Amino acid sequence: MKKLSAYLLALIFSTATFTVKAQKRKSIPTEKPQLIIGIIIEDMRYDYIYRYWDNFGEGGFKKLIGEGALCRNANYNYMFTQTSPGAATIATGCEPQIHGIVADNWYLQLQECNMKSVEDSKVNAIGVKAEKYHCSPRNMLTTTFSDEMKLFFNGQSKIIGVSLNPESAILPVGHMADAAYWFDDETGLFVTSSYYMDSLPSWVNTFNNKKFPDLYIEREWTPSLPTEKYRNGAEQGLSRKVGFSNDNAFGKKINGLLHREKHYSKLKGTPLGNSLTKDFCVSAIIDEQLGQDEYTDFLSISFSATADVSAACGPNSVELEDMYLKLDKDLEHFLQFIDDQLGKNCVLIYLTSDHGTSYSPTMLTQNEIPAGTFNADRAVMLLGTYLNALYDKGKWVSAYHNNQIYLNHSLIESASLNIQDFENKVGDFLLQFSGVATVVSASTLKTVYFTEGTLNKIQNSFNPKRSGDVIISLEPGWIEQKTGIVSSSNSGYNYDTHVPLIWYGWRIKRARLSQSIKMEDIAPTISNILDIPSPNGTTGSVIDGLLN
Repeated sequence: MKKLSAYLLALIFSTATFTVKAQKRKSIPTEKPQLIIGIIIEDMRYDYIYRYWDNFGEGGFKKLIGEGALCRNANYNYMFTQTSPGAATIATGCEPQIHGIVADNWYLQLQECNMKSVEDSKVNAIGVKAEKYHCSPRNMLTTTFSDEMKLFFNGQSKIIGVSLNPESAILPVGHMADAAYWFDDETGLFVTSSYYMDSLPSWVNTFNNKKFPDLYIEREWTPSLPTEKYRNGAEQGLSRKVGFSNDNAFGKKINGLLHREKHYSKLKGTPLGNSLTKDFCVSAIIDEQLGQDEYTDFLSISFSATADVSAACGPNSVELEDMYLKLDKDLEHFLQFIDDQLGKNCVLIYLTSDHGTSYSPTMLTQNEIPAGTFNADRAVMLLGTYLNALYDKGKWVSAYHNNQIYLNHSLIESASLNIQDFENKVGDFLLQFSGVATVVSASTLKTVYFTEGTLNKIQNSFNPKRSGDVIISLEPGWIEQKTGIVSSSNSGYNYDTHVPLIWYGWRIKRARLSQSIKMEDIAPTISNILDIPSPNGTTGSVIDGLLN
């Protein structure tokens, strides 16, 4: 059984009563796609397509591109390129300043606490101890294209999101989704939130009872190719947490960690985490009978395991390339499943990413390219010392998150200080640090409209109720210093904003589109295909040249 692919295991063990119709592979597209599948591969730069091209098989990425439409110049149009804003932007068709998901987490001034992008104290976890997850899409301020599907089709469309992480499962499917499922590290189960339901469906319990994670952790993560065949040669990641051992027994090492730690978190940083996600989605399509009636359904799949390896090892590592080669196989299995069960011409698929990622600053500096790491903790500490000397002792800085300084408004007001002047003093001080390119205050972003460049991207990320008081933009090649991280996103530079966007299936023509496309364009394009209203905050436009 261990020799069987995860795809075959999912089919063999499924208890669904799904019946394949005689015309399951229709040669003529339906009037509208019966099922839309959105695939988000976290941390995937656009250049990975061609960096790994020679080692990809014929049925995964190459099939999508060879038979579909590749958007060669698709970019995010804001500064803080993180997972949650990316997922929300794809779904809503607007920037973070409008949909409100400004970062993976932010600081609440009035409550004096941090807020995760999907945090909601009014709901509890379903499928695991109730107090563990308090997650819903309520922090998103606009509708998504799947919300508009629900409204237009009077609730008849089925909407489901799947990922290893809650934010990647929840945000892409909006407020009216039937379900969002994610992986619990401690139990190895897929779980959800009481926002969606009171108990897990029987098919999810059946899937969980098959204990796929236990099967996966008995496997080894061994290289797909001889070392010399990898695009990146013999270079391995800089993190000791991730890397092939001399005897290629990487999987055994992870297995030992899993048993010792008594949870499954390490699975989320291996190709098997992506395989598990794919297996669950196969069951969801079968058991929920997605795409089986006249109302278009939507399934969002976020492959999150790529992000952990990307951060730990960087774009130039053999570990990351192997991750993508194995993901390519998972995509091949999944596309074959879709073609067998529903027919390519009945399903519309788009594949993209939540953001790109930087090269390792260490690698860049070794090649005489300017780069570095910004020590935010040290900068905030020195800023506090400076403000104490300038204004008297006090906790002038309430919090720091993702290149944003949140100031203590109560203290500033009680000291009768002008907030705009105070922000400017903070900005002038931070601008002196190595690696800091631009600093802009919230007061400036509220009063001045920027139409291009870095400040425009910062403004597109800025929401006055959730963003910081002083925003920092680092120089190209610089990232924030974090333990165990050699590569990260969170800038408006090309390596973070330029991502793949591939369309495949229903009436999609074979094309290479070179025009500039914003990621906000995905939602209105799907709405246009379905002849439904675009999300209510949409700023994007319909992409031309996709359909036959």
